[in-house]
Amino acid sequence: MTERPNILFLMSDEHRPDVTGFEGNGVVRTPVLDELARTGVVFRNAYTPSPICVPGRQCMMSGQFPSACGARGYGQDLPPFHMTFARRFAQYAYQTVCSGKLHHMGVDQMQGWTKRVSPDCEVAVHFVEGRVEAEFERYRPQAGTGKWSNQKEIERAGISVGQSQLGDARATQAAIDFLEKHFCDAAYDRPLSHRPLLLKLSLVQPHYPFLTDREKFTHYLNRVPVCDETVCDHPRLSRTQAGPLVQASIRDKRRATAAYYGMIEQVDSHYGDLMRALEHVAQNLDDWIIVYTSDHGEMLGQHGIWEKTQYYEGSVRVPLVIRWPRRFAPRVVEENVNLCDLFSTLCDLAGIVTPDGLDSRSLVPLMNGENAGWDNETVSQLGHELMIKRDALKYLWFGPDVPEVLFDLASDPGECRNVLDDARHAEPLARFCRRRDELGFGVF
Repeated sequence: MTERPNILFLMSDEHRPDVTGFEGNGVVRTPVLDELARTGVVFRNAYTPSPICVPGRQCMMSGQFPSACGARGYGQDLPPFHMTFARRFAQYAYQTVCSGKLHHMGVDQMQGWTKRVSPDCEVAVHFVEGRVEAEFERYRPQAGTGKWSNQKEIERAGISVGQSQLGDARATQAAIDFLEKHFCDAAYDRPLSHRPLLLKLSLVQPHYPFLTDREKFTHYLNRVPVCDETVCDHPRLSRTQAGPLVQASIRDKRRATAAYYGMIEQVDSHYGDLMRALEHVAQNLDDWIIVYTSDHGEMLGQHGIWEKTQYYEGSVRVPLVIRWPRRFAPRVVEENVNLCDLFSTLCDLAGIVTPDGLDSRSLVPLMNGENAGWDNETVSQLGHELMIKRDALKYLWFGPDVPEVLFDLASDPGECRNVLDDARHAEPLARFCRRRDELGFGVF
């Protein structure tokens, strides 16, 4: 068998890609991610298959859009034993190890990972007559409990060490401890380094609550840009994720933004610790495939909206870097791609046969600088809503009773003008409508 490459998969939560040094942000400090981007392949137009945590992550893992894998909304997990790229790699002798957030909300908490060293969720699972069942009951939070409003998230922003910070530190240390055992096992001399490794470190930050330590908070407080924009008059694009629209002061918005930047810097620092741990056990990072991405972005006050679930760029576009200098020269890819494409890409890179039935395309041709024949489309879905982006045009469908939207990002990168009725876009609009119907969204 040909020796298969080790893979390090780094993932954060709610990281908008323009808050990175490699995208030109001169305020945030992300030296580790910037070095990955400088020496890797950066996908400038990468999009989540769903702009919210659970379906975004599960669609990425399954290489399928929400309408195909069934994870259409928050709380809808993949069915037990669904094919994921972790399961596929385990079938090819990889040890598949995750530390940190997977955000599974169903009974199958592994979904192909052979080991979880610092899980974000624990649930007792047993087999009953060939079926998997979980020993827990669904419940509704009592009044006053559960998720805060966007307003409260911003008003509570500031200096603190919360569960996200503690959990990310534990996940990072657990991954470091695993690496030492996998490559050295100093106590028993039984390392598993003869097996190829797929290791994922998945952190919670910069997901709210907006909290960071004093040094980072005070560093960013007087440096960060603050969005104080008003919402548009579209019924769906003016909707926030939780509670009414934010009516916070500039001070509170500045504090939330500073904390958000601080959390991104902390994520960057954790990744640096993990890569130094790899070098400590005599691993050459140039031999590893390293992937960095996030499940979706964060509006951060743009268009008067906070958090996600929107199809604006701040919410639906994600950072994506793939580094393997042994094979690929550094470059920036401008074509539209999707997190679902990572399944086929990783299989291609590792010499593994990609399963049938995926909404996944290998990005390897783009990584080689070959874009001829690339279908320059990307798709995102949430419930019965749909975004299709082709070239610089972005089409939004929210159902038959809500106005459609068409943005031209080439002339309007801020997404302020709906050009749906512009005669110059009549032909591409017709193509979008046909594609919408093909995807099963035109008829209810």
